[in-house]
Amino acid sequence: MLRSSQRQMKITDHIQNANGKTLFSFEVIPPQKGTSINDLYKNIDPLMEFKPPFIDVTTSREEYIFIEKENGLFEKKITRKRPGTIGICASLQHKYGVDTVPHILCGGFNKEETEYALIECQYLGIQNIMALRGDSRKDEQYFKAHSEGHPFASDLVKQIKDLNSGKFLHEEIEVAENMDFCIGVAGYPEKHLEAPSLNYDLQMLKQKVENGADYIVTQMFFDNQKFFDFVKQVRDLGIEVPIIPGIKPIATKSHLQILPQIFRIDLPEALINEVQKCKTTAEVRQVGIEWSIQQSKELLDFGVPVLHYYSMGKSDNIYKIAKEIF
Repeated sequence: MLRSSQRQMKITDHIQNANGKTLFSFEVIPPQKGTSINDLYKNIDPLMEFKPPFIDVTTSREEYIFIEKENGLFEKKITRKRPGTIGICASLQHKYGVDTVPHILCGGFNKEETEYALIECQYLGIQNIMALRGDSRKDEQYFKAHSEGHPFASDLVKQIKDLNSGKFLHEEIEVAENMDFCIGVAGYPEKHLEAPSLNYDLQMLKQKVENGADYIVTQMFFDNQKFFDFVKQVRDLGIEVPIIPGIKPIATKSHLQILPQIFRIDLPEALINEVQKCKTTAEVRQVGIEWSIQQSKELLDFGVPVLHYYSMGKSDNIYKIAKEIF
């Protein structure tokens, strides 16, 4: 159903207008090159039943590929395997009449490219931005910022906030209407994998908020107590912006190894034991659904402003969870 005439709103306004009711949102990954956007629509369509006020769209880092030339030597070239996040956001806003949140990264982009992307967002009526440092490239052991880019998400937040004030990189331009982006940033209940301590990571989060971040979305976690403790620690630092929990249902047995390896998170013993009992992937997905339903109910009772789900390209499990909650 086309609802493109709906006025765009900030995430913080959606939360305020909900008057304490917990909202539903989710995150999608752009389809790989060569596939149709209709594949993405098919995964989103069922979830619109739960009236998400916004949808996040991720951004992938660039990759290097090596192309063999006629002389036998290899040429190193940069490629991106997924189409543009901003274009997909515009398409989703037009098709569904919801706000979208493109993920803007430090990694792989210089400040000029970032400014251009933000100007494009303004032209397309995209008012919300998730500002992230991004991961290291696959061929790099550690994150390396672009030589003319931002090393930290807090720096990216400052650039966006400067644009909101009419401050462009090289000049102050007279504009008919200032940009007014609502800025989201990431929070890590079990600390960022590169942070030397949780306290250090919390101080980095505080810097992002001081530089202009309007709300926080957490990395996935499977033990709600980790989230509750995180919220208390954040509030003790004087940070008052909304904190949105990110939830990822376990879907395969390999997640028991992959998720801790990539995100440096702990999985509860009870969840591990239930997954290990499963004989099929379908059984694992059901365990993941049931665990996420229980997580969601507890978080709902805690009074979170939004329950944000990481769909990772598949929506059937998110649909079953949302059906029990919303």
